[in-house]
Amino acid sequence: MTVCIAEKPSVAKEIAEVLGAHERHDGYIEGNGYQVTWTFGHLCTLKEPADYSPLWKSWSLGSLPMIPPRFGIKLIDDKGIEKQFKIIESLMQKADCIINCGDAGQEGELIQRWVMQKVGVKCPVERLWISSLTEESIREGFKNRRQQSEFQNLYEAGLCRAIGDWLLGMNATRLYTLRYRSRDSRQIFSIGRVQTPTLALVVNRQKEIDNFKPEQYWELKTVYRDVRFSAVKGRFTNQAEGQAVLDSISGKPFSVTQVGKKEGKEYPPRLFDLTSLQVECNKKYGFSAEETLKTIQSLYEKKFTTYPRVDTTFLSDDIYPKCPQILKGLTPYSNFTAPLLEKKLTKTKRIFDNSKVTDHHAIIPTGVAPSGMTDIEKRVFDMVARRFIAVFWPECIFSTTTVSGKVEKVEFKVTGKEIIDPGWRRLYEGDKSQEKEKEDDDEKTLPTFTQGESGPHKPELAEKWTQPPKPYTEATLLRAMETAGKFVDNDELRDALKENGIGRPSTRAAIIETLYKRDYMKKVRKNLVPTRTGIELMELIHDNLLKSAELTGIWEKKLREIERGKYNSAQFIGELKDMVSGLVRSVLSDNSAARLQ
Repeated sequence: MTVCIAEKPSVAKEIAEVLGAHERHDGYIEGNGYQVTWTFGHLCTLKEPADYSPLWKSWSLGSLPMIPPRFGIKLIDDKGIEKQFKIIESLMQKADCIINCGDAGQEGELIQRWVMQKVGVKCPVERLWISSLTEESIREGFKNRRQQSEFQNLYEAGLCRAIGDWLLGMNATRLYTLRYRSRDSRQIFSIGRVQTPTLALVVNRQKEIDNFKPEQYWELKTVYRDVRFSAVKGRFTNQAEGQAVLDSISGKPFSVTQVGKKEGKEYPPRLFDLTSLQVECNKKYGFSAEETLKTIQSLYEKKFTTYPRVDTTFLSDDIYPKCPQILKGLTPYSNFTAPLLEKKLTKTKRIFDNSKVTDHHAIIPTGVAPSGMTDIEKRVFDMVARRFIAVFWPECIFSTTTVSGKVEKVEFKVTGKEIIDPGWRRLYEGDKSQEKEKEDDDEKTLPTFTQGESGPHKPELAEKWTQPPKPYTEATLLRAMETAGKFVDNDELRDALKENGIGRPSTRAAIIETLYKRDYMKKVRKNLVPTRTGIELMELIHDNLLKSAELTGIWEKKLREIERGKYNSAQFIGELKDMVSGLVRSVLSDNSAARLQ
């Protein structure tokens, strides 16, 4: 008998249906030579400190650092989990072969491996590796089953991540709580490998805002033929200087010195990875990162979209032949897909690039016709579907007009943008968020100007004040986590920085939610604001390793390299142990020991 183990009952049901297993039992489905069972996410977890030593049960500075000689796992203490594990154990102990059908990612690998370790599996194990739950994908996955040994590096990376989080979280939380809280307080200072540098980003931004001192300045502009021109050198920190220039051009004619026109192309936006989808959903609809993740996970389980926990915006070459069929399935968008299906689809490196795809490709529709969706699912699916269609549409062709003018020796300039052929932008016509982006991009059409023309104008000197940095929103915080605190708009540069991002696409939403739950930050409208507790915690932490997004990003890069077989997992754990030991020594020797009141 072949035992298949999935990550959720709903996924197990889909797999069983394809395999021809229809006989339902308590905790599994059987038929056609298969027994299909499931976990509920994690059934096992790393052992608690007290499981290693009774001395570690109570919190004391003298017991730190807690570094087990060997890490072990245990079942999560829950009756439902214990019952399901016994069913899985009974099936696996009699199995001729086991197929790991867990989610095709680091976490999915870890969940199932721990269950099999706890059972003590002896029979051969194979791996189902699929990117969608459509019948076609499941059949193809079973036809091309892979050996579990191929995913050893993936498992080791997941294990190192879990051990790293345990070592730092368990030790640093006890260390800072016992060392710095007031004696009569029950406050626990939760420290995490990812959550602490993320909180530091928010706290540091708030400090920049609080410490910001606005500076007054004046801008010189003039209105000619109902168009506002800006002076090329028209920013003054001294009002008198600006006024003198204003007086010198008042009553003098404005002359157009040059009219330049240049055509340009705007490529369609990249396909979605999880982070960019969360960013767009937050910007457009105000959805939290957690809401978007749950929704796109649901769409995946309903077979409408592909595997969501991805960090690439590219597709592999083998997806190209399937794209026409996917487009045909998007019937609500037939007015946009029909022109594409009349000819051969575009294939470019901006969409298809094997070198940019490892285990999974970008999030795209599966081609299953959408139906029975909730309102939030409709909105998220619509974003994924339109983005997928848009990448095959032609570029948006626009014309940029730059008009230069002069009054006496003072030079002025204005730039306007005119859409000649909207191309892919047709998919977003009427979209208010897109219209807002156009306004932000200064996409205004100018009247026709002729070089040498001149006439009266109305100069003005406007008082302005420098503005503080903007608070984080979930969208901008996700981007900052993705790029280890560096702020970039360029797609290529952002791709390079992803290597050193903090957290993984699948965990960043949970980190943000954790910071809310622990009262370290709160949401004020769309802005993220640190609480008093969050600010004070950051003030207590002197060790930059815990707070630096960049340094945490380096650890994240090493985990990725372990996954690729380019870094030794034992060396990584050794470095973490050294870091934790050094942290304990540093904090214990801190004589300031300022306690929160």
